[in-house]
Amino acid sequence: MSLIKLKISKDKFNQIYYDKAFHNNHRYQIYFGGSSSGKSYAIVGQRTIYDIIQGKRNYLVIRNTANTITQSVWLEVISTIYEWKLDKYFKINKSDRIITCLLNKRQIIFRGLDDVQKIKSVRALDGAITDILIEEATEVNGHNIIKELIKRQRGKSEVPKRITLLFNPVYKTHWIYKDFFAGLWEDDKNYVENDKLSILKTTYKDNLHLTYEDTQDLENETDKYYYDVYTLGNWGVLGNRIFENWEVEDLSDIKETFDNYKNGADWGFGSDPFAFGRMHYDKKHKTIYFLDEIYKRGLLNDQSGKMVKKIIDNEIVTCDSSEPKSIEEWRRYGLNARGAKKGKGSIEHGIKWLQQQRIIIDRKCQNAINEFTVYKWKEDKNGEPIPTPTDKDNHLIDLIRYAFEDEMNDEKWFY
Repeated sequence: MSLIKLKISKDKFNQIYYDKAFHNNHRYQIYFGGSSSGKSYAIVGQRTIYDIIQGKRNYLVIRNTANTITQSVWLEVISTIYEWKLDKYFKINKSDRIITCLLNKRQIIFRGLDDVQKIKSVRALDGAITDILIEEATEVNGHNIIKELIKRQRGKSEVPKRITLLFNPVYKTHWIYKDFFAGLWEDDKNYVENDKLSILKTTYKDNLHLTYEDTQDLENETDKYYYDVYTLGNWGVLGNRIFENWEVEDLSDIKETFDNYKNGADWGFGSDPFAFGRMHYDKKHKTIYFLDEIYKRGLLNDQSGKMVKKIIDNEIVTCDSSEPKSIEEWRRYGLNARGAKKGKGSIEHGIKWLQQQRIIIDRKCQNAINEFTVYKWKEDKNGEPIPTPTDKDNHLIDLIRYAFEDEMNDEKWFY
């Protein structure tokens, strides 16, 4: 096995992760906390490459759905390789989502839990899978998934095997809190451990690479739930949820039977993503099937237009009408785009109509699942709900309203 000597400047690392994670051999490890804390880059990117170069570990990096990998965990690892000027030592196979270290044949394998066959057949080129790393672990449905993944770690290893979970917290009724935190975690601590488990909580204050502007939105958050969860990194108590009439199913076997398609789009570029959703409506049973999504930052209109055109061809897509220029550009690209008919009270009326439907979300549409999970009413100073939704985590929910404006008008709903 060839060896190289890494010379990485100390200021590339956030100290708290180097101290608590890089030489941590607990069987179970949890890194959670607020937004912009740097945990994904430190653990998914830096620690993974650091370990692979040593030649003793193979990683299986997991997200709940495969289509979220390329723009998240994959980029964290690739960014580290190029930042550390190590690209000549790695073979990067994007189609198979496998990165191989040419010095020692150790690998980082990326998989989505929705790709069952690829999970069952996963094998490292040389040695056992020593590390399973689950990004956005709160998206994963239940502890049984962890048990199933552990089976992929069979085989001899000269280093301790590890399961690592990364996430922003959601609410205390989540299975992760019940299975790992209850009885051990103390909210006034940022690190706890026992013989098998370590838990580290971090916030934006632990990320030394943020600018002043990066911190302002977090520090100035006025919604209590979002401040507790995304600014302070605490487990929240999520009350006043707007939608309870939704569920998640695997729709892959019945998608091709649908024909009453509805499409919606919500513009975004920088901090807000561009969002597109494709749905089928079973009017007789008042059931919306959410089938497909695009949810991505940094897309120009020609880029998003090509992606949407590939999915819907000449079908109508109803867009946020706040950007008539973007709608016109889409039309020139050959899309049958129109603006939504917004009006006074349209959001509240649209929500009431959606609350009377049954909403089934395909399990591959993780961003839609995330939005329906946390979409909530605003609260007054006493914590009581007021009839105004929080204007966060609602890009896909908004475009669903746009897509169904005709159905709402047919039933004398105003939009």
